[in-house]
Amino acid sequence: MTDLSLRGLDASTLARIKSSARRRKISVNRLIVETLRERYAETEQVFDDLDALAGSWSKSEAQEFNEAVQSFSDIESRLWWPSRREHTEWRRE
Repeated sequence: MTDLSLRGLDASTLARIKSSARRRKISVNRLIVETLRERYAETEQVFDDLDALAGSWSKSEAQEFNEAVQSFSDIESRLWWPSRREHTEWRRE
């Protein structure tokens, strides 16, 4: 492994780096190494999002998808709101 010295870093940026490392409970060195590896890795980054699908469906495919997932937007009231009796008992406690 090669050592690297970093010069000319302003205090504000250093403070943000230290704060980020503290939040993640890792050393400043490890945070910087991980950040550099992520940015300059030899292999292409793999993303787990759906950006590649954006705009790729035809109107009929989009409509078919929307119809297939429509039931997911239905709310089953009994699962989310207590009955009047349960609500009254909960408020008394």
